[in-house]
Amino acid sequence: MVADPRRNAGGAGASAGASGTATEDRKPLSDEAHSAFTPPLGVPLPPPPDEDHPTSEFAIPEGVLPESLQEGPEGSAFLPPGGTTAPQGHQPAPFTPPHGIPPVRLTKDVPWQDRMRTMLRMPLADRPVPERPEKHEDDPGPAVPRVLDLTLRIGELLLAGGEGAEDVEAAMFGVAHAYGLDRCEPTVTFTLLSVTYQPSLVDDPVTASRTVRRRGTDYTRLSAVYRLVDDITSSDDTEVSLEEAYRRLAEIRRNRHPYPGWALTVAGGALAGAASTLVGGGVVVFLAAAIGAMLGDRLAWLCSGRGLPEFYQFVAAAMPPAAMGVALTLAHAGVPASAVITGGLFALIPGRALVAGVQDGLTGYYITASARLLEVGYLVVGIVVGVLMVLYGGVQLDAKLNPDAGLGYDSRPLLQILAAMVLALAFAVLLQQEKQTVLAVTLNGGVAWIVYGALADTAGISPVAATAVAAGLVGLFGQLLSRYRYASALPYVTAAIGPLLPGSATYFGLLGFAQGNLDAGFASLTKAAALALAIAIGVNLGGEIARLFMKVPGAGIVDTSDRRAAKRTRGF
Repeated sequence: MVADPRRNAGGAGASAGASGTATEDRKPLSDEAHSAFTPPLGVPLPPPPDEDHPTSEFAIPEGVLPESLQEGPEGSAFLPPGGTTAPQGHQPAPFTPPHGIPPVRLTKDVPWQDRMRTMLRMPLADRPVPERPEKHEDDPGPAVPRVLDLTLRIGELLLAGGEGAEDVEAAMFGVAHAYGLDRCEPTVTFTLLSVTYQPSLVDDPVTASRTVRRRGTDYTRLSAVYRLVDDITSSDDTEVSLEEAYRRLAEIRRNRHPYPGWALTVAGGALAGAASTLVGGGVVVFLAAAIGAMLGDRLAWLCSGRGLPEFYQFVAAAMPPAAMGVALTLAHAGVPASAVITGGLFALIPGRALVAGVQDGLTGYYITASARLLEVGYLVVGIVVGVLMVLYGGVQLDAKLNPDAGLGYDSRPLLQILAAMVLALAFAVLLQQEKQTVLAVTLNGGVAWIVYGALADTAGISPVAATAVAAGLVGLFGQLLSRYRYASALPYVTAAIGPLLPGSATYFGLLGFAQGNLDAGFASLTKAAALALAIAIGVNLGGEIARLFMKVPGAGIVDTSDRRAAKRTRGF
């Protein structure tokens, strides 16, 4: 008897399992005639599952090792950082922990400069996101245009005050990060600030920029901006709103300078007189250098009021001290004219601009560094023009200018230490520093001169090496003091390097040119340039050494030993 095909189509599996035979009549009529889970003909059915030990569909099949125990090639993306497989019995944990990757948090125990500088040097994908509080459904989030505008205004005040490019970027990034803009990239050049924010990879970026047209030296204002940035980036309990930040920024802009104009003029004279004492001058030389510097300061103010560029202001300011020295020589007063002129040059040498330019170059901001150094070059040329005009006139009048007169570094160490401290004090007043920082920078300047004198005069070390060591200590102490007070390092460093500035070498180089001795002039100017670079590199190196003692952001919560700064090019 022949079986009904339709019955065999539904029970083919059971019949095949029972009889173990197959015929042409048992073939199904179509693909839909049998279940997809039915084994092919001739294949035995699998054993029924054990109901006492059910398995999950996420269980690892037999014979397959877990991913964390699999060996991969060196540099595999599926291995923990290091790229190597641990020995047997010490297998590493999976790359993603079972409870997720813990978030990287920024500890508030270190200054914001170090925290933001570390984040700036991280790749964008590795930066920790802002720690935002719980938001309500009606909260629209941060006002991006206002946050960017506030960021640019703060960066403008810092850059106009002489701050380095990396610290300006760190401040801008810190402000934007504190207000919730995590995908933010600030850019700083010598005269242009810009910041870009992109909410996500699929959103359009928002870019804003601001131009720095006016620069002024007011470290009181700079310190106030630092306190504002510190409050914005480090506030835990009391959040600084955008309105409060704008109000405080407006107050900072409206604040008057702490010292009047006549005090600045007197400070310039005291600086020149103290500098002349460092190179062997007496009471008469002190008074002559002070009078010449004050006349130059008033003449420079007059040029500034008439709208002349800064180059011509330096030309005008350099002429009275040089004229005072030439006049004393022609009058046969018996005083060293070189000490008078050197004291006047100390008040004009752009030491901070030079240090900032070299610092920007060392940290990789080459465009800003080139612009700063070019500015220093123009200002130095202005000083050269002003002094050479007077010295050339003195040589034509047969003024006996002796390059070796008035140099007595090791004859009066106590008086010179006191003069160095007075110089640093006067320099701090010229920089409009806060009164509570004047004493610290004065002591720092005295320490710098003691170290320089001990190395150069007593130990007989090269003046360039002694200057570099003394400037390094100035930078180290300045950075430590600034971190103790959570403030900028400029008020503790700039005035303290005043006694180390190459005033005498600059003067002797100019005198050599005026007398037609080009070899001696080039040698002295080369020495002056070497001393200036030694000061700049020493200050920067001292600051970097100070940062070695600081904690790494997030080190107390997450292991950041493998989280290095962004790699820089090595020239190839």
